Amino acid sequence: MDVRHLRLFIDVVRFGSFAEAARRSDMDPSQVSRIVAGLEDELEIRLFQRTTRRLAPTEAGRIYYERVEPLLDELERAGSAATEVGELPKGVIRVLSPVSYGLLKVAPMLPEFALRYPDLTFDLILSDAPLDLVSERIDVALRLAPISDSGLVAERLAPLHAAVCASPAYLRDRSLPVSPHELTAHNCLVLDHLPAFDSTWRFRAPDGSTQAIAVRGTLRSSNAIALKECALAGMGIVLQARWIVGDELHDGRLIDLFPEYEVSAQTIASPGVWILRPSRTYVPLKVRLFIDALRSHAGA
Repeated sequence: MDVRHLRLFIDVVRFGSFAEAARRSDMDPSQVSRIVAGLEDELEIRLFQRTTRRLAPTEAGRIYYERVEPLLDELERAGSAATEVGELPKGVIRVLSPVSYGLLKVAPMLPEFALRYPDLTFDLILSDAPLDLVSERIDVALRLAPISDSGLVAERLAPLHAAVCASPAYLRDRSLPVSPHELTAHNCLVLDHLPAFDSTWRFRAPDGSTQAIAVRGTLRSSNAIALKECALAGMGIVLQARWIVGDELHDGRLIDLFPEYEVSAQTIASPGVWILRPSRTYVPLKVRLFIDALRSHAGA
């Protein structure tokens, strides 16, 4: 039985479509259909119920999938482990990252990493939408909030330090806010439409006291870089991760309004950048090396 044919069968179950399984394998859908039909003939069972509107595994197909899928994954891990002995990593590494973090932190580290490991190729997927790591075959994912999926391994890469800031142009004709509460009288540019982020900015003073300020303004966006550009142009006050606005704070293009406070726009208690991976057991060499590189070069 051809392992490649089993992998196609698993993909058809996962994606519920011959066409999608074919696209991901760079094949013609009719070819995938013939391979699955051949597998059914070999097993002498019907694996899928086919109608004009939907494709779904039969009861026998579901049972077969649940038994074969972990075995095939283990077989692939065993092959990877054997070939890694004494060799440099090779193959494709698929990385999922939030758009802003991927642009500013992950992409800049790839050239050096690629030079060090020339047999690796990269699929860098920039998306703020949650994707299924298993069905999308993601090796490493980065998130700006932890998740509750017990099937994934999550570890914090770095804390997420942030600043509430504005440009000198915005502050020129306005009174400088001296306490977080005064932000309610200002135009605040809000990072929104993302999990764990909302329009309440949270402040922790040096004495440990906290404030939660509901802010509002003329711009809400799911992209932090867009908010930064508008803040630089004098549109309003923004709460940004320091890995986004560090250069602008250093050269004075943005002013940190509350440097003595810890600030966050996240609903979780301990904001940070998180690494996710799908396997709790075997971790391929390429993944281990990439995570090490993230820790060295792409911390928050």
